[in-house]
Amino acid sequence: MQGFIDETRLELFSGNGGPGCVSFRREKYVAKGGPDGGDGGRGGNVVFEVKKNLKTFSHLNAKHSFHAKNGQQGMGKKMHGKDGEDVTILVPPGTIIRDFESNDIIRDFSGNVEGETWTFLKGGKGGLGNWHYRSSKKQVPRYAQPGIPGQYAEILLELNMIADVGFVGFPNAGKSSLLSALTNADPKVGAYPFTTKIPNLGMMRIADNDVVLADIPGIIEGASHGAGLGLRFLKHIARTAGLAFMVDLSDSGFLDAFEHLKDELEDFEASLLKKQRILIATKTDLEGTEEALAQLREKYPEENIVAISVFARTGLDELKQNLLNMAH
Repeated sequence: MQGFIDETRLELFSGNGGPGCVSFRREKYVAKGGPDGGDGGRGGNVVFEVKKNLKTFSHLNAKHSFHAKNGQQGMGKKMHGKDGEDVTILVPPGTIIRDFESNDIIRDFSGNVEGETWTFLKGGKGGLGNWHYRSSKKQVPRYAQPGIPGQYAEILLELNMIADVGFVGFPNAGKSSLLSALTNADPKVGAYPFTTKIPNLGMMRIADNDVVLADIPGIIEGASHGAGLGLRFLKHIARTAGLAFMVDLSDSGFLDAFEHLKDELEDFEASLLKKQRILIATKTDLEGTEEALAQLREKYPEENIVAISVFARTGLDELKQNLLNMAH
C-alpha cells in the first residue's frame, strides 16, 4: 500500500449549544400571552469510530480540521431548537490519540474492534428559553440563556501498524520486491539503498486466509540510536505476530547481517526477539549464492531458513506457507 501515513495532526471542534428563545404567546383573544420561548439545541459531538478496512490515515490527508454542527436556536411555543449533527472521524485499528502539546495518550484503539465508537468532545448544551424564567413576580421575562460553547482540541493521531508479519532487513535486501511479489501492494522498488522511506502494507491471500505483511524501511547499524530511517519505524513492528528477517546472499556481509539486525532490535526493544521469526535468504538466482546459502544454514542450524528468488519466482510457495503459519 503506497503512501502510508503513520501520524497526522487534527484540530477538532464540537458544536456550540444553540441559544434559548425569548418569545411570548401571540394568540387571538389572548391579550397578554405568557413567555413561551423554547430551549436551544445541543451542539454536535466529535466521535471516533474504528473501521477495520482502513489501514492508514491517507483518508485524512486533505482535511485536518473537523467541526461538529452547532445547535439551533429555540423557537416560540416552547419549541426546542434542533440538535447539531455529530462529526464522526473514522480511524484504523491500532490508532493512538495523543494531546498535541503534551503528547499524553488520550485514547488507544488497540482492541481491533470493528465499529467501536468513542465520544471525544461533547457539544455544548443549549440555552434555556425564557419560559423557564416565568414566576409570579416576573411574568414577562425578557431573558434567555445563551448556548454553552463547544470544546476544542488539537490532537495527534498515531498509528501503530497492525500487521501479521513485518519484513526486517538492511537497505536493498529485497523487502519491497518481495512484498510486491506476495501481495497486491505496489511499493517503490529500486536498486539503491533506502528505496522504502515509509512503511508499506500488503495483503497476501492464501487459501481462505489473509495475511497482512509490512515492509519496514531499511535498518542500518545504529538505527536504534537514531541513525538512518530505521528508528522512526521500528515501533511499527511492535504489534506484529512475527518477523521475517531478510538476508541478501549476494551482499559481502551476508553472514553477519542477521546478528546485526537482531542487535538493533534488541537495543530498541528486547521483547521483539521473542516473537516468531523466519530467516529469508534472498536473491538465490545470482551467481555464488548457493555456497552462501550453505554457509548461512551451517551458521544458524536452529533457524527456519527459507531460500527464495523473487526474480526467478522460486521458493515463494514455501515462504507463503511459513508466513501463514506465523500469522495463524
